[in-house]
Amino acid sequence: MAPVKRDGEAEPTPPAEAGRTDDAGLVEALRRGDEAAYRALVDRHGATLLRLASMYVSNPAVAADVVQEAWIGVLQGIDRFEARSSLKTWICRILVNKAKTAAQREGRTIAFADLGELGPTVDPERFQAEGPHRGEWSIAPREWDHPEERLLSKEAGAVVERAIAALPPNQRITITLRDIEDLSSAHTCSVLGISEGNQRVLLHRARSRVRAALEDYFSDVTRTP
Repeated sequence: MAPVKRDGEAEPTPPAEAGRTDDAGLVEALRRGDEAAYRALVDRHGATLLRLASMYVSNPAVAADVVQEAWIGVLQGIDRFEARSSLKTWICRILVNKAKTAAQREGRTIAFADLGELGPTVDPERFQAEGPHRGEWSIAPREWDHPEERLLSKEAGAVVERAIAALPPNQRITITLRDIEDLSSAHTCSVLGISEGNQRVLLHRARSRVRAALEDYFSDVTRTP
């Protein structure tokens, strides 16, 4: 039910509008050189930037340097921020560009366009290969006992973390931006410089592998006496 607005009360601000208003206030404060606004921005997004940088470079010290370079880029470029995307998306894009440069120096690259080597998202042997039921499950997924409760457990959370860490870098970065950092598809494409179709395939494959890891976990739990 929609909230009832009393006479004289302001209309509630939708979350998306509130986010844009908050971004606008931070941007104006940063342009004025407000150190408190900068600290608030670092507190809000610092962990995200370090996590992303660590996916591109293997050395933790280099990853920290990349984050510092990104923050310098943010301060130097804030006057040019045009709010075509969210402030978070813009900052992540700066970080990724800095991280790519650092990765090239390390001799590491992440080929987002190369999808051919990834193979099927689910084992083909789990489907009927021929006959009237071709393409249907031959080995169906197990029914999970109260999965909503198990998903909240620390053990299941650790399974997800390990599954994401084991993904190919391009899948790991994509699922991190979409499902952990909660960026939209369009903003993820903007940050990574990839097409919508590419992003969709990477995310689907990443989610499928994480789901498979969870399915194995739940299967082991249900088999345990």
